[in-house]
Amino acid sequence: MTRRARWGRWTAALVPTVVGVLVLAGCSSGSSDSDAGPAAPPPQAPATVAPYPAPSVPASGAGLVLPAVAGAPAPPPTPTGGVRAGADWTTYHGDATRAGYVAAGPDPANPGLAWQTPLDGKVYGSPVVVAGEVVAATEGGSVYGLDAVTGAVRWRTHLADPLPGSALPCGNIDPIGITGSPALDPASGQVFVATTEAGVRHQLYGIDPANGGVRSKRDADVPGVDPATHLQRGALLVDAGTVYVPYGGNYGDCGQYRGSVVGLPTTGTGPAKTFVVPTSREAGIWAASGPAALPNGDVIVTTGNGEATSGTWDHSDSVLRLSSALALVDGFAPQQWAEENSADADLGSMGPVLMPGTHYVVTAGKGGNVFLVDLAGMGGVGGQKGEVDGCEAYGGGAAAPVQGGGAVAYLPCSSGLLQVRVGTDGRLVKGWQAPSQVTGSPLIVGTTVWSLQQDGALIGLDAATGTERARVSVGDSTRFATPALSGNALFLPTNHGISAVRIGG
Repeated sequence: MTRRARWGRWTAALVPTVVGVLVLAGCSSGSSDSDAGPAAPPPQAPATVAPYPAPSVPASGAGLVLPAVAGAPAPPPTPTGGVRAGADWTTYHGDATRAGYVAAGPDPANPGLAWQTPLDGKVYGSPVVVAGEVVAATEGGSVYGLDAVTGAVRWRTHLADPLPGSALPCGNIDPIGITGSPALDPASGQVFVATTEAGVRHQLYGIDPANGGVRSKRDADVPGVDPATHLQRGALLVDAGTVYVPYGGNYGDCGQYRGSVVGLPTTGTGPAKTFVVPTSREAGIWAASGPAALPNGDVIVTTGNGEATSGTWDHSDSVLRLSSALALVDGFAPQQWAEENSADADLGSMGPVLMPGTHYVVTAGKGGNVFLVDLAGMGGVGGQKGEVDGCEAYGGGAAAPVQGGGAVAYLPCSSGLLQVRVGTDGRLVKGWQAPSQVTGSPLIVGTTVWSLQQDGALIGLDAATGTERARVSVGDSTRFATPALSGNALFLPTNHGISAVRIGG
């Protein structure tokens, strides 16, 4: 039995983080880690509800955050020019809330490929940017520091040789080195990455972004588990002196594993905190966006399908709220959680989307429904405050506040990127939906929503209408890849390295 913490509105804490507001107009009252996935259903017809207008962009251009870039052993190609460095980009989607919204970012102005830098392996995670240097990690087991303007390699640190896929009992990442997105701790000045190493075991490294030196290293597995059956896929989260490392299962759900989160001090020493989903097996915490943090330090995660297909709710197929000490505080699961478990149709495929300026979280997964959950009391089984259909979701969403109250989110659905919104009345409604070819985890920059596709197409959509504004080819990528932003450029993880796209002047 879980307790419910008191929870007020987090408007004051969150809105300054995402910088700026959206303008509201016409608003009415697994855990398996697959890069393949089912065939996409046909695109939905446009919704009849009035869409949000585009986000308003402050004239000052202040407060812009930057994404990450990667480099390679070989010299990068000559830049086409025009990349301007910007503020630090510290984690997946820019901050601990995973908002993925930069109000002051540039809208498309003759966007184009600026440079590409090959690396020693695929880049699954979104890189970070520190003081004009992009730090990216590869499945080759290396971390790179690159010049954000030119793509030149400043340093490379090889942490561990990658494991062949055959070293694991199942899975579809081959070879496997560093998969989850790294995270910067501004307080200690370290970039944290988690490796999969010979053994099989997971190690957490703290890297000096200035020179690539290893400043800390320690085991990152839950004590007593078989690390070979646990996949570190989700983005790392740094919050209030702790690095949170999430685990799910390998593609195929083989062996004995349970979804878990390990919390390790950023100092590199001290006791670990752990949370393990209270189920007999599975319920992986595997979404690429990783855990999200609330202003009071609580952590929100989604869990995948569990082994239980009847009986008492085991906190699989759920959204869970954990304290900063990783104690279970509250949770939500669909009424049909047991049936979804039996069909591998769970909420774990997309991370939680916190709706800024509200006390709600939006969640969706393989089952096709989008749920609105109140963080003031998550309701347990069947306790959602709103529900719409039409989204089998994979990856991480993005969200922004709306002027006058409420929020808008963009979800990575296999049937096409979907806009949903929550008004001041607490109703969840659908807006526009992109064509089924646009499915990548989005980032909101100014009044444009950017989405990277597996075939390498970076597509920019009008945030208000979903109309295509820009398209740039950057090189094929993994299924859950998402852009990072810095200055006037996006930095894209690909199957070959990092591509930089200048999107504005």
